[in-house]
Amino acid sequence: MLTLTRADGYQLSTDPGRLDLDLVHHWLSTDAYWALGRDRATVERAFAGSIGYGVYRPGDGGQVAVARVVTDGATFAWLCDVYVDRAERGRGLGGWLAGAARDHLAGLGVRRILLATNDAHGVYAKLGFAPVAPDRYMQLDQRGEPPVSPLTGKEQGATTPLTVEA
Repeated sequence: MLTLTRADGYQLSTDPGRLDLDLVHHWLSTDAYWALGRDRATVERAFAGSIGYGVYRPGDGGQVAVARVVTDGATFAWLCDVYVDRAERGRGLGGWLAGAARDHLAGLGVRRILLATNDAHGVYAKLGFAPVAPDRYMQLDQRGEPPVSPLTGKEQGATTPLTVEA
């Protein structure tokens, strides 16, 4: 587990037991353009399968920021769900949080970190992130569509078992 403390007393931790997932769910589902309406169970599953980074206020230790990293812990990571409470913005917490995640991942040997942002390019650029070639990366975005198996053509979760012939 990683724990860092800034000179002004803010603390960053990867201890999953410290994350206030009710608060994180509230932030993401009501105020984060990329996660509006995300349900609590999805937030819980997402953080359970990721490295969660929380930032905590000096004094009372209340959580004021969060980030999540999806990674194999060896070669690749996706930095996502970076959120700083509106009342705490302007203190450099977002940059500190993303930089700490970057450095933590580097210590694991991860050399490629991707992220997506609509409005924080300047924050991430200061940490060494740069735009990627638009024709190099591809995505499959099925948000808003029922998940369909590419093998069977049927909706995933259907009762028909999947069989793959060799």
